[in-house]
Amino acid sequence: MTITRRDFLSASGLMASASLIDPAWAAPLPRDVDVVVVGGGAAGIAAARRVIAAGQKVVILEAAAGLGGRCVTDATSFEVPFDRGARWIHNPDISPMVKLARGAGVELSAAPMGRKIRIGRRNARAGEAEEFLAALVRTNRALDEAARGKIDVSCASALPGDLGAWTATAAFVLGANAAGKDLKDFSVIDKVRGQERNASPLACRQGLGTLVTRLGASLPVMLSSPVSRIVWSGRDVQVESTSGRLAARAAIVTVSTNMLVTGSIKFAPDLPKRPLDAAAALSLGSQDRIALQMPGNPLGLGRDEVVVEQSSDRQTGSLLANVGGSALCVVDVGGSFGRDLAAQGEAAMVAFAMEWLTRLYGSDVVGTVKKSAATRWDEMPFVRGAMSCAAPGGQPSRRILAEPLGALFLAGEATHETMWGTVDGAWESGERAAEAALRRLGVLRDTDTSAPAASSRRRATPPRSSRAGGPVQ
Repeated sequence: MTITRRDFLSASGLMASASLIDPAWAAPLPRDVDVVVVGGGAAGIAAARRVIAAGQKVVILEAAAGLGGRCVTDATSFEVPFDRGARWIHNPDISPMVKLARGAGVELSAAPMGRKIRIGRRNARAGEAEEFLAALVRTNRALDEAARGKIDVSCASALPGDLGAWTATAAFVLGANAAGKDLKDFSVIDKVRGQERNASPLACRQGLGTLVTRLGASLPVMLSSPVSRIVWSGRDVQVESTSGRLAARAAIVTVSTNMLVTGSIKFAPDLPKRPLDAAAALSLGSQDRIALQMPGNPLGLGRDEVVVEQSSDRQTGSLLANVGGSALCVVDVGGSFGRDLAAQGEAAMVAFAMEWLTRLYGSDVVGTVKKSAATRWDEMPFVRGAMSCAAPGGQPSRRILAEPLGALFLAGEATHETMWGTVDGAWESGERAAEAALRRLGVLRDTDTSAPAASSRRRATPPRSSRAGGPVQ
């Protein structure tokens, strides 16, 4: 079966409303398939859908007990869904996730755009808020200028020296809160290229994790099946997991960069040094959420209102209050401080969130907390972090990581040069890898040049924003 790329894209678009496989698929692991997908997150689901749209046989091997990867919605702990991982759809004017969400019965709404600045126990005055915004503008201009240089330096080295009292706040908002790494550990080119994600994002009322799992519900998946070994020395591949061994004509591997580097999956032969070095340069940042149920709106904030403080050091966070008009408030922490805090356990994280809110709103708010929960993405055994973030000098590693290796193809948000750290980037990377695999199989002829490959799509650059993100935003 040979189809053009135009036919292929058209066919795959039908999958938003068509179930090609019984959602209760629970057959034994097949002995062989055309393509095996390792990892059932957004990239893996996107890849599998594309393969099926081309009429090929596929199976997803997922190490965890459920689909979604870093897109996880907790629908039971609180009165509204709590996205423990990614929570925004970016660039909705061109994102395929918007159409897919409608087909999956998920309601979308504009994500919060504004932000309150807290200085001690009061809101910043108009002039102070303008000073902060001006500091962000100067910082972004300085980062833009540094990114034009011949050497990919750290964002910290390009930080303007005239930010005054807003230095630590700007560093938090643009570094730990946006990408999970401190600015000293963050490539300035990666930062600037990643700004394309910030145009008018959308939130899912049922949760972004709910959307991603619904999109994978009709696919052939083997859950709780961590892959231990992939043999890729020949024309085909052999994949070994706890569910057994299978042969495939191609393999798409979507595990996180941290998992690649730790060697939890053995490759025979070993992966070349080039992609391994690229994965190491794209290690995952640390970003976690502390959810607090606070009935009665004791903070006096509006629906989905975002709050940051004028901080003097890295021990700070950001607040998303009254999620969806509910009593759920979420404190985000990240970077080296967030990583150290999460390592102390959930109790320490909740204690910090309460102490931080006390510092901003007074001690009375502590007694209003009725329930709490916290994520610890660095401790998740099949992820080990939040989102990929290039080290200084490491931005070219994204393209390197996406290079095919015979019948082996790597995908995931880390392989997207501009939409890294987002579910949109992960989804596009899965489609890109699937198309590359199908070309190798002779199923897809890239004769239609009207639509570029997913990994190279250029987007109109939106206005700059300093929006907080998430583990794969």
